[in-house]
Amino acid sequence: MPVGTRATVTGLTPDDLLTLDAPIILANTYHLLLRPGIELFRRVGGIHPFMRWPRAVLTDSGGYQIFSLPTERTLTEKGARFRSYVDGRIHHLTPEGSIEMQTAIGSDIMMVLDECINATVDEAAVRAAMERTHRWALRSLAARTNPAQALFAIVQGGLVRALREQSARFLTDHPFDGFAIGGLAVGDTRAQREDMTAFAAGLLPAATPRYLMGVGTPPDLLHAIGCGIDMFDCVIPTHLAWQGTAFTSTGRVRVTRGENGLRDDALDALCACSTCRGFGRSYLHHLFKCSEPLGPRLLSVHNLHYYLQLMREARAAIDAGSYGSFARDKLAQIDRHEHGEVRA
Repeated sequence: MPVGTRATVTGLTPDDLLTLDAPIILANTYHLLLRPGIELFRRVGGIHPFMRWPRAVLTDSGGYQIFSLPTERTLTEKGARFRSYVDGRIHHLTPEGSIEMQTAIGSDIMMVLDECINATVDEAAVRAAMERTHRWALRSLAARTNPAQALFAIVQGGLVRALREQSARFLTDHPFDGFAIGGLAVGDTRAQREDMTAFAAGLLPAATPRYLMGVGTPPDLLHAIGCGIDMFDCVIPTHLAWQGTAFTSTGRVRVTRGENGLRDDALDALCACSTCRGFGRSYLHHLFKCSEPLGPRLLSVHNLHYYLQLMREARAAIDAGSYGSFARDKLAQIDRHEHGEVRA
């Protein structure tokens, strides 16, 4: 899912995303609560007409953003109390309030409010956060008023297998429409993340969507798909685009490096995106050196095309019964270009 935090994928229009054939985007409940706020979404009829996006939207609950403000928030059983970065006002976000906001946003998939903590803290803290997440999940489920909006629960438990198993068993006993794996890519190593992703995915019913939150790089995605994960979100494609880095079939390319100013070929000869069809490396290098916003915009188009094409290829390989060999070949190609050779 391309990340459209504030009802926009930074630098791109909804038409850009339709051209890329993105089936769904993610928006951020925490940021949209602070600005423009719940009353605007009620007035305009939700996020789809507001941003002119005709396809699906998933909204997170705000739990991760609250976790990211350790000195600016207070957690209690009721919910989270925090200060707005927009105007300094104090807000209280409860499971019920998060669902109320997501209902006003009109997202197609809502997430329960959870307590997200660093995956590597001690087991007692992980257990306490998991148990509160369970209580908040049931409150979120009870607060849902529109059954047309799907509601996903979030499996927590850090890096402790017994807790992940307990969390999955508890949540799958309730009528959620899908299940997410949360609390990874938050202090853990890649090896720990891969191990827990495989373990947690195996605990969740295959008949409902399985969503790995906040992950990740192309190798992360390829591994997780092999574990049975269906959905992902991450800011990496657009975040790195704004820093001048492109994902290509021959590894990552930093267009700001001097040699790219002397090359007129496309970023990726195998890529069919509008950036690669229309512009050479020297032009992209020039845009970044001049701090022109067209540069990050063109790289964002390219990077999202790369990610979405990777997902299309993965789906085709699954349909063909050849995902294992497909993923091994892709991972070997990425490893060869990004670790075995000098990157462009």
